[in-house]
Amino acid sequence: MLQVVHDAKGGKTRILQVPDPLVGAGQILVGTMRSIISAGTERYVIQLAQSNLVSKARQRPDHVRRIIQKLRAEGLVSTFSQVRAKLNEPLALGYSAAGIVLGVGSGVHDLKPGDRVAVAGPHAAVISAGRNMCAQIPTSVSLEDAAYAPLGAIALQGVRLANVDLGSRVLVVGLGLLGLITVGLLRSSGCRVWGVDLDSTKANLAQRFGAVGSATPASQQALLASAGPDGFDAVIITAASKDNSTIQLAAEVVRPRGRVVAVGLVGLDIPREPFFRKEIELTVSHSLGIGRGNARYESSSEDYPIGQARWTVRRNIETVLSAIEAGTLPVGDLTTHNFDVKEAGQAYDLITANKQPYLGVALVYDESSRARTPRVALRASTPTIRDQLRVSLVGGGNFARLVMLPKLASIRGVSFQGLCTAKGLNASDTGSRYQFSYSTADLSQILQDADTDAVIIATRHNLHAEQVIAVLRSGKHVFVEKPLCLTVEELLGIEDAVAASSSLLMVGFNRRYSTASALLEKEFAGIRPLSVSYRFAVPELPMDSWVQDSEIGGGRVIGEACHAIDLCSMLAGSPPVRVFSESAGTGGTLASGDDRAFITMRHRNGSISNVSYQSGGDRTMPSERIEVIGGGKSAVLDNWKTLSVWANGRQKITKIDGGKGHDATLEAFVAAALSGGQWPIPWDSLRESSLAAILAERSAREGLPFDMETHLLGEV
Repeated sequence: MLQVVHDAKGGKTRILQVPDPLVGAGQILVGTMRSIISAGTERYVIQLAQSNLVSKARQRPDHVRRIIQKLRAEGLVSTFSQVRAKLNEPLALGYSAAGIVLGVGSGVHDLKPGDRVAVAGPHAAVISAGRNMCAQIPTSVSLEDAAYAPLGAIALQGVRLANVDLGSRVLVVGLGLLGLITVGLLRSSGCRVWGVDLDSTKANLAQRFGAVGSATPASQQALLASAGPDGFDAVIITAASKDNSTIQLAAEVVRPRGRVVAVGLVGLDIPREPFFRKEIELTVSHSLGIGRGNARYESSSEDYPIGQARWTVRRNIETVLSAIEAGTLPVGDLTTHNFDVKEAGQAYDLITANKQPYLGVALVYDESSRARTPRVALRASTPTIRDQLRVSLVGGGNFARLVMLPKLASIRGVSFQGLCTAKGLNASDTGSRYQFSYSTADLSQILQDADTDAVIIATRHNLHAEQVIAVLRSGKHVFVEKPLCLTVEELLGIEDAVAASSSLLMVGFNRRYSTASALLEKEFAGIRPLSVSYRFAVPELPMDSWVQDSEIGGGRVIGEACHAIDLCSMLAGSPPVRVFSESAGTGGTLASGDDRAFITMRHRNGSISNVSYQSGGDRTMPSERIEVIGGGKSAVLDNWKTLSVWANGRQKITKIDGGKGHDATLEAFVAAALSGGQWPIPWDSLRESSLAAILAERSAREGLPFDMETHLLGEV
């Protein structure tokens, strides 16, 4: 299929051939017929991508802070390479489209193939979207008009935040697509609406959408007169402007205790005096409605209960479609240009050059643009080379693209075969960069590929177990980023697959392969029992992050503290036999999350270990610290950079490279897969570390210790 992207590196808009996306649970697959370019927003995105680093830093200081923190933790070389790679990634454009349903995932019961829908999705011939990001189109509404509905939902959310009702006087600043739709929605709500725009043509068109009057900023006196002696009840800013003039204008014309809503990308240097004197309320609108930005909502078919969240993304899109159906929102009058999607470059030249008037710019898709493409060739196939491991990658997140692939590419004997990601754009871009043979969104393409020897899995945690089992059954070696799985039942299923397969399985427990871990293990060789303490200090994650979701990420103990559990077992020289965990709670109750937890383990040889996994502290604190005591020795490893050992009354300090073992872990996997030798990490160790993490998370929830042996026997 075709997709429109902005090539950040080359500075051009491109139309790429990318693999078809797949439809997942709670999702629908849409064959796009029309999509609308949101000129203001998309022009801003393109200009930001084309700007230099200094300009980007000024506009996104939050990203600058994250880069500084990364520099402190990982050093200049690693940070620079990752930031450069991130900046060079292509940007998917667009978010407002309409088309025909091609397929529905499990959990979607109110749509079927052939239905017409408006969808908040990119400029792509085939869109995979959560059911909540779509709405069925009424029979009398054309696909051309319906393509404006997601864009209209953004305008509608601004109207709702303005808190206006019948008879309210409202000023809309900026009469582009968003502004004109906002005028129409306000008018259909019984408001008296005025509009202002630099372009007098757009100001005149506003009256077609129900504005009582319109003006240019130069006619400010007329605006003040329109507002009456008290001012406007609300001002909705839909303009895209870098300066602060729009917010200053709004402050001047709004009434005391009125409301200003910023929908467009505008400067927010608030003039204190009028806001203070009038007690003006300022609200910044967040896109299409409640649920936007919540990954679980956006990928789901289950809407919020209407009694708790009346106006969600889905319901806002449905409301806009109803307004179009009723004739109160004549969006057909907005379209000034139609381009075939293959000519999208010309469409973006039109809106960026700004040399001729335009308003609604639509992209049109035909059958050829929607031609199904489960697999896209990226380079010609090459003959098999002896002693070469042909690797396919499943998953295209930041860690896979920015950390794993550069390290894999540097290992001698590795060649890249297939790249499978849920988003075809990621697959095609990353696949081309690292010279993969092909890209796909369909895992079966990898499983059936006779030229793939080994598969790297770097998907979301809830997919690991199913994918590991599928790869083992296909007869290929598999390396899975931690965690191995999320539940005891999944672990037992993997154990059955391991028993029935001759392939290698390895989990990305990279800490055990670091230089520092090897030195620690050597210092305490033959000394038992040991006391091991491992402290993680990690950035706080919001509770709605997918990592915190027990069904998707499994929580942070399973997802990351498993590293510490595995290394403690390695250093102790013995698997854990008993696990107990407690999380910090509020008011003495058990916590809903597990990212401030203490995990205590007793090991079979009498050693004990403690994992302290803590978020919420200062982010400049060193992230990891390990202490080992036993046999008259004490050792402290600080952040993988300094190892201090005390023995016989003396201290020895060793400076280390700071690496966490990622390179060596992948090298060990490649070597074992090529040689067919022993597993780098025995199955028993993989199983016990994974089980201990699962039970630690469960212990924190239930407040009970768990015996490992019981669960290893399958008595769950």
